Amino acid sequence: MDRRELLKGAMTGVLTLWASPWARAAQQAQVASAAGVRRVTDKLSVVDGGGTNVVAFSTGDGLLLIDSGVAGNGDKLMAALKGVAANSKVNIVFNTHYHLDQTGNNESFAAAGAKILAHDRTRQWMANDFWIPEESRYEKARPKAAWPTQTFFNKESMKAGAEQIEYGYLLDAHTGGDAYVFFKDSNVLVVGDVASPVKDPELDWITGAWIGARVDAMDLLLKISNDQTKIVPGAGPVMSQAEFKAEREMMETVRQRLFKQIRSGDGPKDMLEGGVLAGLPRTWKDPYKFLYGAAKGLWGNHNKLDPDVV
Repeated sequence: MDRRELLKGAMTGVLTLWASPWARAAQQAQVASAAGVRRVTDKLSVVDGGGTNVVAFSTGDGLLLIDSGVAGNGDKLMAALKGVAANSKVNIVFNTHYHLDQTGNNESFAAAGAKILAHDRTRQWMANDFWIPEESRYEKARPKAAWPTQTFFNKESMKAGAEQIEYGYLLDAHTGGDAYVFFKDSNVLVVGDVASPVKDPELDWITGAWIGARVDAMDLLLKISNDQTKIVPGAGPVMSQAEFKAEREMMETVRQRLFKQIRSGDGPKDMLEGGVLAGLPRTWKDPYKFLYGAAKGLWGNHNKLDPDVV
């Protein structure tokens, strides 16, 4: 190796060490996506659902899934699941929320006999038309075959094989019906899009989501987990508790800045120009879209901003 190649290799190593956790997460996600299936434990895998994470847990009698992936990706997903366990029949599908990239193949799994389980508000948003003001249109209800067949409201638990599973509500963290699923014995916590290592964090304000609730939900998830917990987001690589905590701290910084801006009467354009998202350890691909949702959610929860708000 000549001197030029040696220096090039050294600089590559330095740049790798300097890369932010979010840059490394994006790189890891690309590698994982090419592979299609990532083993987390001997019984639990993360499968590519078309750019989103589908968690597959083998119970011995078949598979339990968390989310069903992007619509149109069902055949690829089902083919990948055959490599996860000898018995790849899907018996239960949890939905972490109602968005189509997490629930796009509900119909196929339900038709094959799977029970679809979700928070009650997720079912409500899937089962009814609703108005999207910024697009001046109604979002049509999903076909009944896609709806959850069983719902819960607060916190419940179940046994799947030898695994104890707890699941519960994350109030208005990303949508109005977010849920976590905690595989206690495996120490794996699935949190949907309440964690966003590779995508812009999103606040679906029309369903009630807002940034204060997102931070509160992240605090709850930190209490449930420990420093050995593997945390699975809706898209991207599996996270450690420390990585999840770093994202929570960033969101808390944004929350504090937004509270100050909204009390001054600022809208999303003012927030963007005021540098609300500047100087953070990551950048947003579409900062205005995030701030639009954040501002709408804050105005909907103005009574929680500060004691002096009337």
